[in-house]
Amino acid sequence: MMTKSISLLLTTLIPLGLSISVLACNKTLLLAASDAYISSQTAGALTSLQLYLSTNWTYVENNKATDPKKGVLSKSLKIDHRRTNTDLVACATYTEIIITDAANPYVIGTQLRHDDIDGKITLIDSIASTANSWIFDAKKTLQYVLQEKWDVIPEGKRDSRAVIQAAGDAYMDMWSDASAPAKVPWGTPCVRLEGSAYTGTGKPDDSCKPGIPSNHSQAGNTHRRHVIDEAMGSVSIFCVWEHMMMAADSHEFRLEGRKLRYVHTMTVCGGKPCKL
Repeated sequence: MMTKSISLLLTTLIPLGLSISVLACNKTLLLAASDAYISSQTAGALTSLQLYLSTNWTYVENNKATDPKKGVLSKSLKIDHRRTNTDLVACATYTEIIITDAANPYVIGTQLRHDDIDGKITLIDSIASTANSWIFDAKKTLQYVLQEKWDVIPEGKRDSRAVIQAAGDAYMDMWSDASAPAKVPWGTPCVRLEGSAYTGTGKPDDSCKPGIPSNHSQAGNTHRRHVIDEAMGSVSIFCVWEHMMMAADSHEFRLEGRKLRYVHTMTVCGGKPCKL
């Protein structure tokens, strides 16, 4: 039986349109779980994560269900860079990590998805790029990432979830939809970090447009999974990059003032050299 205090709390929340998930999904929990994920990746063991894992959680690496004991999560990695975004609506996080160790270089994007009710992690979904991945060079990637400014956007200047997701999806549609480029809110300056290739030179007219597709009749980017953080102006999109060897792909976009500012990509072609 519910205690009177819990019953009163729910009676207060429900008329406001809030679900019971509000009680479980909060930023403190999401960041603590993300910290535990980083600790587990550093150790190459799940010990730190056990407290946060659902009993029937799933591990997906490069778009394939994988035994975590055989994936990159089982490797002890020295992490040189980490940034985590939180999504309280989807009860999820996106974490970008970079490892420059010559023996085990990686650039990894990981989405953690939590159960709305108990807050436990139900899915660890990682795109783990390394040698043979598209334009891979972890040291160069780190160099460029450290030049960028990913500050929290003041509350009154934040774009809505809908605006942020629409910008990312329009960009991802460019390979299969001729009308998509006109829907992308191109910003100036804007820089794209494609693997380790950087379109920026530090000039005010830097652009994300160089290299965008001119052929819009290619296979689409499907099976998209989104994590959106309005405070960071960011949407992380994982997908199947069908026109490049059915690759596992991560694209992250940051908007500032409704305009595209940064794009980060990772593309993994099943352990083979990526080729168009």
